[in-house]
Amino acid sequence: MTHRVVQWSTGNVGRHAIAGIDAHPELELVGVWVSNPDKAGRDAGELAGLGRTLGVEATTDADALLALEPDCVVYTAMADDRLMEALADLQRILRAGVNVVSSSPVFLQFPDGVVPEEVSGPVRAAATEGGASLWVNGVDPGFANDWLPLVLTGVCERIDEVRCFEILDYSTYENRKVVFDIMGFGGPLDETPMLLQPGVLSLAWGSVVRQLAAGLGVELDAVEESYERLPAPSAFDISCGTIAEGTAAALRFEVRGMRGGRPVCVLEHVTRLRPDLGPDWPQPSGQGCYRVQVTGEPNYTLDLRLVGTDGDHNTAGLKATAMRLVNAIPAVVAAPPGLLTALDLPLVTGRGLVS
Repeated sequence: MTHRVVQWSTGNVGRHAIAGIDAHPELELVGVWVSNPDKAGRDAGELAGLGRTLGVEATTDADALLALEPDCVVYTAMADDRLMEALADLQRILRAGVNVVSSSPVFLQFPDGVVPEEVSGPVRAAATEGGASLWVNGVDPGFANDWLPLVLTGVCERIDEVRCFEILDYSTYENRKVVFDIMGFGGPLDETPMLLQPGVLSLAWGSVVRQLAAGLGVELDAVEESYERLPAPSAFDISCGTIAEGTAAALRFEVRGMRGGRPVCVLEHVTRLRPDLGPDWPQPSGQGCYRVQVTGEPNYTLDLRLVGTDGDHNTAGLKATAMRLVNAIPAVVAAPPGLLTALDLPLVTGRGLVS
């Protein structure tokens, strides 16, 4: 069975989603939404950098795309700085009876205990009204801290702590708004960026530790957060700007799910803009990796190394986010209406094995 799909945005993740939809034997791309009028009328293959046309022109007309009655929308529009608009978009699509796989808002990955009912309730109501499903996921929050660690725990006798890491160099990440404005890189260390405002880390990644706990049958007592930053020892350039000497150039944070006064499910990010920064912090396998550490009996460490075909680990991370969504479309379409979590879906595999 072929599912008709609309891609919603063509940015860092969206363009990889277009390529993934085109490559998937069970999916058909029927529409593309863009926010930039300059992209309207351009072919999806061109916007995705495929070097060929797909015969689907991008549009800014959301109503026209929903009128196509697609089976699913892949929603990859950025929500970090437009949260209410993104929630409104999702509700609109769901009310139209269209299923959605989305990379944001990330707290909808597992909202229970993370956001109040007045935030998640309208999304659930829209899904019920339209008889459609929403699944929010990606690679982090997503696969690297839901099914990857949960599968690993299946070979444990005893589990004391599950810790999920992202250990990446963001110097090649082409998104100035995220790197500079949201994460605060290149800014004064005495100024607190959006990401590090009190409660924001727990809002963004609290879903990770709560979903892990739910998957393990553990009830958390609390969720805590902490962070530390390091300055640039000298000025240097990254792909989306310049980092001045003395400004923020490395970030390490934790979101800890607590039980009985100790951490049991932990999300830790180690983000550098130069590999020599924070030498005593956890180091990646290869250029960058997602790591799962299970402490118990026995102890396990599993590294998922990222390398794109262009040689860059950040390209691989963006592709992973896109394909986590694209490959889940058949399962989400088949699922009952509502707000889904990773725990609600069967194991999602890829397609297109080369014979």
